[in-house]
Amino acid sequence: MESQAPSFVRIFNPIARRILNRGPLLGPNALITIRGRKSGLPRTTPVALVDIDGRRWVIGTFGEVNWVRNLRAAGRATVSVGSRRDEVTATELVGDARTAFFRDVLGPYVRKLRVGPALLAILGAGDILKDPASAAARRPVFELRSL
Repeated sequence: MESQAPSFVRIFNPIARRILNRGPLLGPNALITIRGRKSGLPRTTPVALVDIDGRRWVIGTFGEVNWVRNLRAAGRATVSVGSRRDEVTATELVGDARTAFFRDVLGPYVRKLRVGPALLAILGAGDILKDPASAAARRPVFELRSL
């Protein structure tokens, strides 16, 4: 099933790329560069980097978009904010592990943030808090580990 990000994301991404190339100005966001599964060329997109207790994940908030398919195929990426670059491997969470991530890791973390629930609602991802199993069925999650 192919997904597409909302139009505001396509408009905002070029701006976010420029800002994130300068440094960590947008909260938990980072740039992820992944080799294209068809072209072999590096592709860079802004993502929300979830960093909790020394572990890191990226979430395909909008489902099966291109960066998700590329990361799944490549299994590795470069995560960057400003001049900081980190080569990582990516392991996709599946089934119960993905549901547990939304329920036990991300849900409690987002609820602690003053604007967390509102931000998820704006992104059309409120189900992450309301129905973690449903969110897990539609939103890929990858755990990232430094090489």
